[in-house]
Amino acid sequence: MTGAEGAVPAGEYRSYYGRPVLKPPVWGWPIPAYFFTGGLSAGGALLAAGADLTGRPALRRAGRLGGFVALGVSSYLLIDDLGRPERFHHMLRVAKPTSPMSVGTWILAAYGPGSALAAAAELLPAAVRATLPGRLMTAAARPAGLSAALLAPALASYTAVLISQTAVPAWHEARKELPFVFTGSAAASGGGLGMLLVPVAEAGPARRLGAAGAVAELVASRMIERRPGLVPTAYTTGRAHRLRRAAEVLTLGGAVAAVTVARRSRPAAAAAGLALLAGSVLQRFGVFEAGVASTKDPAYVVVPQRERLNSTGGVAREAGPAADRAPGPVT
Repeated sequence: MTGAEGAVPAGEYRSYYGRPVLKPPVWGWPIPAYFFTGGLSAGGALLAAGADLTGRPALRRAGRLGGFVALGVSSYLLIDDLGRPERFHHMLRVAKPTSPMSVGTWILAAYGPGSALAAAAELLPAAVRATLPGRLMTAAARPAGLSAALLAPALASYTAVLISQTAVPAWHEARKELPFVFTGSAAASGGGLGMLLVPVAEAGPARRLGAAGAVAELVASRMIERRPGLVPTAYTTGRAHRLRRAAEVLTLGGAVAAVTVARRSRPAAAAAGLALLAGSVLQRFGVFEAGVASTKDPAYVVVPQRERLNSTGGVAREAGPAADRAPGPVT
């Protein structure tokens, strides 16, 4: 037979001999929540350092305390994922620059003390501030806060680097854009925190940080959708699409409000801050859901593999179960 009669219909990729090509991530909701709280802590630290240097005590206090609380929640979620607290300590035994997990562990270890000391200084009663230990702690708060701010971009982005180094197609193929999505989202959430907690007169830097972070997040997120190949489908369909579209609406609305009505109205500023925070949360959950969806459909592995085979004329290895490359505990 020739022509249409002899054509072989395109295959439908369902499994690898009854088994998934990739194992879906075993993580639950605490992991995308961990992504968000770590980014929020980084955004708060960056905002607090700027407020400290420009004489905005209310904004500084909100950034330091909010950032440290977010770090505490993030640490709890991380330990919950690891199963046993001592596993974090065990990872500090080695430093492996080629491992995002190892680098991330050391980033957290270096960031935490500065954030904790800066936050503790904000909680000192006036009577304690007048004592020698209180004066020493107050003097140390600025360099501690600046050290946390210096590490904030790394804290905000390392989780994106970590997940993009797994075999999950939607994360690995977006490895160039995801760090910008996460860093922009962290800045937007930090700005949102400041707008929510601080009077309008002091919240100018928070409005600017939130708007700039929102723009970076939205641009990088749209760049993922415009990548060639099949992977963008994971971000533009199903639950991931719904979460990310809601995040986009909230983030864009919060950014527009931040540079307009939030400059004059305290309720508008609080609403814009909440919108930026909610958009940041939904963005992380949307990225997470896109990754899970791409592991459940073998086409995300098989189709790119066959495209590479057709383009090079070489022999591609048949895809099989990749349990050894499936994501494990996040650090």
